Amino acid sequence: MIDFYTEAQTLFPFTRDLRRDLHRHPELGFQEVRTAGIVARELSQLGLEVHAGVAKTGVVALLEGAQPGPVVLIRFDMDALPIVEETGAEYASENPGVMHACGHDGHVATGLTVARILAKHRDQLHGTVKFMFQPAEEGEGGALAMIQAGVLDDPQPQAALSLHVWNERPVGWLGVSAGPVMAGADIFHIRVTGKGGHGAVPHLAVDPIACSAQIITALQTVVSRNVAPLQSAVVSLGKVRAGEAFNVIPQTAEMNGTIRTFEPEVRSRVIERMEQVIGGVAGAMGCQAEFRVEEMTAAVINDEKIAQVVASAARKTLPDARLESGFRTMGSEDMSYVLQKVPGCFFFVGSANPEKGLSYNHHHPKFDIDEAALPRAAALMSASVFELLG
Repeated sequence: MIDFYTEAQTLFPFTRDLRRDLHRHPELGFQEVRTAGIVARELSQLGLEVHAGVAKTGVVALLEGAQPGPVVLIRFDMDALPIVEETGAEYASENPGVMHACGHDGHVATGLTVARILAKHRDQLHGTVKFMFQPAEEGEGGALAMIQAGVLDDPQPQAALSLHVWNERPVGWLGVSAGPVMAGADIFHIRVTGKGGHGAVPHLAVDPIACSAQIITALQTVVSRNVAPLQSAVVSLGKVRAGEAFNVIPQTAEMNGTIRTFEPEVRSRVIERMEQVIGGVAGAMGCQAEFRVEEMTAAVINDEKIAQVVASAARKTLPDARLESGFRTMGSEDMSYVLQKVPGCFFFVGSANPEKGLSYNHHHPKFDIDEAALPRAAALMSASVFELLG
């Protein structure tokens, strides 16, 4: 039996150094030119069949086992975020205003470590491993772009795996769950139109700011009074913009936010009630309101059987891990679109360490991980592939 964790620990200097190099040189979605070049070079040196430039900056590679069998796709995202880094780490971003604040640098390093482990044992694989290094996960449609470019074709995978380092849990924790594990996310846009005027004579205007304030308050009841307590939904306003001068009542006000749900029927109910609330409040205050929703990602739903395979691999490979089988998060992930077409499992690897000050959440300017999580991630991914193809 292969000791995947020991092999991943042996490769840790490679994983750590690569992760830190990527952290120093973060790239935004569809701009991951340097990152993709490193990925393609590393995979080519292992003798894999590599295709670069997929959906602009994506990389796809095939590792064929010694024996015929199914195809397993394993996906790793590559993009960073438009955030000014405040970690003070020696490997902090050298690209001003861009930061790996979600752990995708660790995902790429993990993926290339997994490639080294699996390539070493290809004579024991019954089937093919398809590597998917994806651009633009952070809300820019990278997964859909790669699907449209044919990542799920020639050869077609029969199973798919992906992972995320997770700073809401400590190193040593694993989240492997069946069914919905990450919420679907929508972006909503509200435009309130009133009648502009002078701040000294508000009775001659129709104030879209006052109307927007009432809409914001009313929206707080959409989830609490329309979604069953044992179901889940989140409505969050993240942006409000109105006016340019202190003494002018503006003509319009605009608001943007996010809706997050697991079940389609809950999503439909939330959107329906939001539309009713926004229109009703606006009408009562003499304004007009436009409400528009656009889907960002679908819910991530794991296949029960493949989740069981990953959980089995976790118990064998990382017996000291605290394995949680009912974990869910309202965060979103565009791996959902792959899992709509291919049964698979998206799992989580704890990466926080409060004692080292490494407990800031994802997308925070001080986000950083305990790199001890990376060998655990690589070991579990490698072991899961072997459970499916060994």
